[in-house]
Amino acid sequence: MKTVIITGANGNLGVACVQQFLQEDYRVIAVDGKDNQLGFARDNKHFSFFTVDLGNEAAAAAFVENTIKANEQIHTALLLVGGFASGNIAATEGAQVQKMFSLNFETAYFLARPLLAHMQSKGNGRLVFIGARPALQPAQGKDVLAYALTKSMLFTLAACINEECRGSNVTASVVVPSIIDTALNRKSMPDANPADWVSPAAIAEVMAFISSGKGDVLRESIFKVYNNA
Repeated sequence: MKTVIITGANGNLGVACVQQFLQEDYRVIAVDGKDNQLGFARDNKHFSFFTVDLGNEAAAAAFVENTIKANEQIHTALLLVGGFASGNIAATEGAQVQKMFSLNFETAYFLARPLLAHMQSKGNGRLVFIGARPALQPAQGKDVLAYALTKSMLFTLAACINEECRGSNVTASVVVPSIIDTALNRKSMPDANPADWVSPAAIAEVMAFISSGKGDVLRESIFKVYNNA
């Protein structure tokens, strides 16, 4: 049985990923900064939940160390924690950039770093980051500057990991949604057509494919999960 760590597990995408990977017969280790809200999984013997401050490097490293000791091998990590902020460069002060940096980059990096060392020692592993289209398209990113800047760092991090792990079966991927179909997005964009967006379940299926044996041939992967948005 493979083991997956899923951060941001209480969020819309996190819930979908927990459901998907339990269906795929993974041992699921869910992580969030808040109490377990995944009632559907509580009685599953292959599910566990941990409250961790992933913005704290020492806390993140201790969590990884303890998780490896308890499970021997971590095969996949879905690093889903993030935050959003609007504002162009004139409206974006340094404090806003720092906040987005902590939410969108540090929460991923503080886990990815020790997990990468573990996966390299095993010769196998998948790190999956959640990107953002404004980080790839300046026309969209200019009005969500702090968000786009800090999300863009995940693409560079994944590229550096893939270069370091070239020739092995350890890879980093970035999944890039357009607009995720959530209740909040429907409320904030009432005139849009949610059928054009991408569901959390569809993104979870992409991540399951990346993590499966069928994804073993993938390298340097950026998955643009846009649907028609």
